[in-house]
Amino acid sequence: MALPTKLLINGQLLDGCGLLSVVDPSTGEPFVEVPRASQAQMEAAIAAARAAQLAWGATPLFTRRERLARFADAVAQNADELARTLVMEQGKPLDQAHAEISYAEFFLRHFATADLPVEIVQDDEALRVEVHHRPLGVVAGITPWNFPVLIAAYKLGPSLMLGNSFILKPAPTTPVTSLMLGALARDIFPPGVVNVVTDANDLGALLTTHPGVAKISFTGSTPTGRKVMASAASTLKRITLELGGNDAAIVLDDVDVAAVAPKIFAGAFLNAGQVCIAIKRLYVHDRVYDALCGALAAQAETAVLGNGLDAGTSMGPLQNAAQYAKAQHLLDVAANDGTIVVGGIEARNGGYFVRPTIVRDIADGSELVDEEQFAPILPIVRFDDIDDVVRRANASPYGLGGSVWSGDVDRAYELAQRIESGTVWINHHLHFGPHIPFAGAKQSGYGVEFSEVGLAEFGQTHVISIAK
Repeated sequence: MALPTKLLINGQLLDGCGLLSVVDPSTGEPFVEVPRASQAQMEAAIAAARAAQLAWGATPLFTRRERLARFADAVAQNADELARTLVMEQGKPLDQAHAEISYAEFFLRHFATADLPVEIVQDDEALRVEVHHRPLGVVAGITPWNFPVLIAAYKLGPSLMLGNSFILKPAPTTPVTSLMLGALARDIFPPGVVNVVTDANDLGALLTTHPGVAKISFTGSTPTGRKVMASAASTLKRITLELGGNDAAIVLDDVDVAAVAPKIFAGAFLNAGQVCIAIKRLYVHDRVYDALCGALAAQAETAVLGNGLDAGTSMGPLQNAAQYAKAQHLLDVAANDGTIVVGGIEARNGGYFVRPTIVRDIADGSELVDEEQFAPILPIVRFDDIDDVVRRANASPYGLGGSVWSGDVDRAYELAQRIESGTVWINHHLHFGPHIPFAGAKQSGYGVEFSEVGLAEFGQTHVISIAK
């Protein structure tokens, strides 16, 4: 039986005040309609979450663990339907969709075993001082369209583990799998503990300004993140912002080009380049520049574009028409500012397809290099001086991730310490996990996700000091 795709508010699956048409990006045509919530329905979700939170926060930890583990079980049991729906609304190939569902399950299971025990910071003849972590209240998770299931899971998991209630507001172009998650959550969590409310990008301000919402966990673009931060300031609510990145990868002159080219390609073009921590600009030493440009072009030539449900597809379309238009503009920039070695628009009826595009002979100052493209278009910039390339990599206002590639790990490690980003990988890119802190530097984010550090951001530090 197919999972319902209705709003989840206070344990009830509901229709909205209208409908959202959801487009299959491989055709450019709608494939389903789902409910669109009204402002009154969002108010009802906030009220339900507030009413449910006190009892949920008082629920024993082992019970919260058990419910979250059951939710992970439900995700696993419905993985096929979730993955196929994810392909239709997001566009990624089916194997990548299955991987996203598996990662979501993995993150949920990790947080189902996580804990923030009471910490004793002083215990002597004068004082005993304890640090506790109490629930904040209602947490709202606002999620983007590139990984709608995974990102929802890693916001919901820590929220519920610390005793908060949760409202999920997905991107309006990928709401279907989020509503399916709501249908699964309905039978596992008490009414009001989990709510899923879809909109047409018109209800976010209600969440960010509402005094009944204690925290916003937002993943999306830096411009929108600035608006969320400004809006949340009216009530001084807690915020976590995971924002845009323009990750620089630096390739030194001692690499084995044949060995690193497939890894760099994967780090740049996963999910058609629509990954916040993907390689967005590649700085390559002059000695290996031509060889690596050629090797990456050869990788690009092997990509098979198509509907993600078709066997053999290795890259799907861009997710939406706005992103497709941006990619078309950046291809014009690439042709003007550099040399397109391979790639470009894939001519099809409908669908938002762009072939993996390698751009060489381009420099800093080009929009394609300086701004996050979020598309399968990789600018490759030449360098011959280490200090200069570090300066150029760090000149960006973004600082989400970055990587250094070298045949000498010690040399790469020394360079990695100079890169201004939340994460720096050496000889790989894109790796992350629920046990590893994830934080953006500069305009790429605010706060920490994952690990005990990120889990603590979903709670209120509560110190009890006892005089003896």
